[in-house]
Amino acid sequence: MPEITGYHAHVYYDADTQHTAQQVCEEAARLFPVRMGRMHSRNVGPHPRWSCQLSFATDAFDQVTPWLMLNRRGLTVFTHPETGDHLADHRDRAIWMGEMLDLDLSIFDTLQPSARA
Repeated sequence: MPEITGYHAHVYYDADTQHTAQQVCEEAARLFPVRMGRMHSRNVGPHPRWSCQLSFATDAFDQVTPWLMLNRRGLTVFTHPETGDHLADHRDRAIWMGEMLDLDLSIFDTLQPSARA
């Protein structure tokens, strides 16, 4: 079984909900041991909407995830583990809160099999 070394929660938003997303992300970073990434006003990586990444350790999962469930303010949140197998982490091991969206998983096709282990 792969080892989970951390988690990423991606908070999705658009121009109308960007301020709300920033508030949710900043509050999570204030309350928990969470590293807040940049607020992207374009699609980044496999993500089909603008997003902000929240990174946190495995021991924070049981605090951060329930908080996001209750405080996402109608935003879609995509959470996945970090195991080193990016395709499986995004495709098979994710948790969706809100609308389930189609990711652009083709970006992972360029990874060598050894990078997925």
